[in-house]
Amino acid sequence: MDISKNYFDDDNPRYRLSDFDYKLPEKLIAQYPLEERDKCRLMVLNRETRDIQHLIFRDIVEFFQPGDCLVLNNTRVFSARLLGKKDKTGAKVEVFLLRNLENGIWEVMVKPARKVRLGNKIIFSDTFYCDIIDNTVSGGRIIEIHCNGDFLEELDKVGKTPLPPYIKREAEEKDKQYYQTVYAKETGAVAAPTAGLHFTEELLEQIRNKGVKIAFLTLHVGLGTFRPVQVDDISRHQMHSEYYKVPEEAAHIINETREQGKDIFAVGTTCVRVLETVADRNGKMRACEGWTDKFIYPPYQFRMVDHLITNFHLPQSTLLMLTSAFAGHEFLMEAYKVAVKEKYRFFSYGDSMLIL
Repeated sequence: MDISKNYFDDDNPRYRLSDFDYKLPEKLIAQYPLEERDKCRLMVLNRETRDIQHLIFRDIVEFFQPGDCLVLNNTRVFSARLLGKKDKTGAKVEVFLLRNLENGIWEVMVKPARKVRLGNKIIFSDTFYCDIIDNTVSGGRIIEIHCNGDFLEELDKVGKTPLPPYIKREAEEKDKQYYQTVYAKETGAVAAPTAGLHFTEELLEQIRNKGVKIAFLTLHVGLGTFRPVQVDDISRHQMHSEYYKVPEEAAHIINETREQGKDIFAVGTTCVRVLETVADRNGKMRACEGWTDKFIYPPYQFRMVDHLITNFHLPQSTLLMLTSAFAGHEFLMEAYKVAVKEKYRFFSYGDSMLIL
């Protein structure tokens, strides 16, 4: 596909926050995933013809051609939500792990924040506790974690899956499996790259058998992915920063795909942001790692992505803005109206969209 084509609907598009709003009945927000990942619905948008198709996710295989490349984010969600008690008073405290600063030292959010002070000790289990050692400018805390045994193993025992705020229930044990892609490998995300939740091992094998190459990169999704945009002029929004890594193998596969004139399918907005961050002016990738705060909104000229696989996103969210930049604003918002009418399931545990 010619990715140099602009799919914008306006000669002079300048969008405000309200342009990315839509009405969504609460009952369409998926609270649980389907038992079979690849049985969710798939809405297919064709930017050339402006056609909309309604399929099942496993039908996605038919859209790949030999030599195409599927780009996946292999970040792994860890059990970032900890429920504990102050050692002296027994008062309940929630600690949400945000970022590992160094060995045992973490930046966190705490609730209730006004009652958690420097010097407090929070007990999570007989073998797992933390000390509050500093405050952050954003109202969070810096903690030092103490545990017996392997940190991630202990964390998996005492921590809970950090489900998004629009899932109005407590995390259950099975969420540790469901809120994780089947190819998750690199631990570090506090939110799943949800576009990838629909893939099964069998479906990925079918895609490989068509001669499609799979490239794995990493972007550790941060809590900022749920942070609302608070300025009407969206160009003034400051995106949160997230760690990414592009391995040598992934860069080679993607560059080879480009050189052969084949298409790149990006799974999720996280993959898009990494690809567009790293690619040079000629659309070349290189092996690297770093932090990106790239904010993609209309109008934007994509360099690396031919097709996008994504979920249905929150109104006024940066994820919806990126998707709008790719699909064309008017077409995407029309598609969302259709999705509501056809009772698609929305957000992390919901249905999928393929934009051609």
